Amino acid sequence: MAPRILLARHGQTAWSLSGKHTGRTDVPLLEEGRHGAKLLGERLHRAPLDGLPGVEVRTSPLVRAAETCALAGFGGRAEPWDALLEWDYGAYEGLTPGEIQAVRPGWLIWRDGVPEGESIAEVTARADEVVAWARAADRDVLLFAHGHILRSLAARWLGFPLDFAARIRLNPTSLSVLGWAYGEPALESWNDVGHLAG
Repeated sequence: MAPRILLARHGQTAWSLSGKHTGRTDVPLLEEGRHGAKLLGERLHRAPLDGLPGVEVRTSPLVRAAETCALAGFGGRAEPWDALLEWDYGAYEGLTPGEIQAVRPGWLIWRDGVPEGESIAEVTARADEVVAWARAADRDVLLFAHGHILRSLAARWLGFPLDFAARIRLNPTSLSVLGWAYGEPALESWNDVGHLAG
């Protein structure tokens, strides 16, 4: 079996709700986010996934991802990994895209990067590290992390430059699967939030 990456974005926080760039600031989940994480866990533990026996679980060490992982029922199986930290937004931490564009019209993180934070090349290198690790063994992996790093992983899994990630939105507490089609890396499913309707 060729390995797949299952991507779980953390639950809703006050900053994700308001659209603020939340990089390394350790913002906790809202009650809505905790509830969504439990619903995600229920989905991952029922057929056809059945708790993903044998899957290797990694999580960003930031509380919003680690708590989502724990509430979903995978905390005891998860290993924290700094490679899954969110993009370091530097001077743009805590700002919304609108606030940034007010001083830098036309700004797009995937093209323009951020001052005093991680470069596009650095984020690409981290995403490539995770993709290489996931492909190195014959097992699926489940990752709990953040919107921009997970979108970056998808772009790099597919072999595209990081700016491809601008075209794939990712909601809080969503589940996505990166897999294979005809021997080529593929999006098996993306930004699935069907479990949140429950």
